[in-house]
Amino acid sequence: MEKTSLLIKSKELTGIYELKDGISYFKAYLAGQWISGDEWQDVISPIDLNVIAKIPKLSWNQVDNTLEHIYRKGRWTIRDTPGEKRLDIYKKMASLLDKFKEDFVNVLMINNGKIRTAAEGEVKAAIERLLRADLDVKETRGDYVPGDWSSETLETEAVVRKEPVGVVLSIVPFNYPLFDTVNKIVYTTVIGNAIIIKPPSSTPLPILMLAKVMELASFPKDSFAIITLPGREMNKVVGDKRIQAISLTGSTETGEEVVRNAGIKQFIMELGGGDPAIVLSDADLAWAAQRIATGIISYTGQRCDSVKLVLVEEEVYDTLKDLLVKELTKSVKVGDPRDPSTTVGPVIDVKTVDEWEKAIKDAVEKGGKILFGGKRLGPTYIEPVLIEAPKETLKDMYFYNKEVFASAALLIKVKNIDEALEISNSRKYGLDAAIFGKDINKIRKLQRFLEVGAVYINDYPRHGIGYFPFGGRKDSGIGREGIGYTIQYVTAYKSIVYNYKGKGIWEYL
Repeated sequence: MEKTSLLIKSKELTGIYELKDGISYFKAYLAGQWISGDEWQDVISPIDLNVIAKIPKLSWNQVDNTLEHIYRKGRWTIRDTPGEKRLDIYKKMASLLDKFKEDFVNVLMINNGKIRTAAEGEVKAAIERLLRADLDVKETRGDYVPGDWSSETLETEAVVRKEPVGVVLSIVPFNYPLFDTVNKIVYTTVIGNAIIIKPPSSTPLPILMLAKVMELASFPKDSFAIITLPGREMNKVVGDKRIQAISLTGSTETGEEVVRNAGIKQFIMELGGGDPAIVLSDADLAWAAQRIATGIISYTGQRCDSVKLVLVEEEVYDTLKDLLVKELTKSVKVGDPRDPSTTVGPVIDVKTVDEWEKAIKDAVEKGGKILFGGKRLGPTYIEPVLIEAPKETLKDMYFYNKEVFASAALLIKVKNIDEALEISNSRKYGLDAAIFGKDINKIRKLQRFLEVGAVYINDYPRHGIGYFPFGGRKDSGIGREGIGYTIQYVTAYKSIVYNYKGKGIWEYL
């Protein structure tokens, strides 16, 4: 395996780091200034656990000064930038991402461990999201409300404005650092909010590169910052009164910690998931097996919408089981993500693989049978696992009760859709679900009673760039992400009421 090293070829991007002893020392971007650090955090590639870069560990004083500058000046700079210019900036960012595409693809492979097709897909999605910012614009408009419907409000009327809340803190997950940051930038700033971005400590490099793209595209420099702080040191930031809203994508546990410390703010949170796929007796089983296999192994299961439960009606259970095992056998090739033949790259860190192994052992001890995979192939390399789980002990299994962020699915035989509903809805998560079948009556009942934010019919769950809104119920989140659907969580409504009654009040002096 070729040792990992970071190489950025585009000259416009090389100014954001210094090369020392073969290690790239990146700078943070703080409202117009590229800042080095006195202390540094290692950035490790999951491919071989090699240190590929270092990023500054900022002090509270640096963060506090940046926040004060953005609060006092930057939130007004972006708000006073005409909307048409904001759209032009997004278009320039899209053009630059396309120009620097190969550098972003390479860093997503090396920093995230993504296979090339997945890395290319993330860059493409980020570009498309920027170009579709115009679809968010219609949700920035307010309302006119006549007072004619009550005797109390006759001869009055109101204009209801949607205004930016001011400063939004965006906390980005490790798994889609480029796209998720772009998505948060668009729906936060399109209406005129300033944005502070907290990148993931494990995969910050695509976001720091994106900051340079924003600078080159003439994004108002006072109105954004990338603060490189470890998550454990963020409590003081999330609780700061100068931040009016928090956008977080991450685990349920992280979301709960943020809510505990944030105080009174607006939230948009996409949290833990791990989705059920329900296979009906009249489903196209070959199609279902192929799509479910993809939903299990895509990005090594490190997706909140990854398939974790496969619930199959008993009439077709054995056939679907055989087809799914064959599909996984055919589809899985674990290896270096830079190898074009690899379909499953590494997991982000050793700790996650340890948890995955623990969960497999727990499932087997509770009567589970491994049908495919389940071997650890290296510190961060795994074979995706499919485990046949008995219903009697299913709800006691670690995999059922916790979102393990790696490729793993439990296969369960169910008598009918009522049993499938009960198993699905008993989990604390409620992000998405998939249904495979043709019986519209069964499908309608399932989609009505499944306690999730989105239901995919005859496909595995995948959020894409957000053409369809997504977000969770229960412990899976607050609010919805998606083009045009997230604006409401980063805006404030202001009613301006005009009174036309009363003698002389509108007479000119």
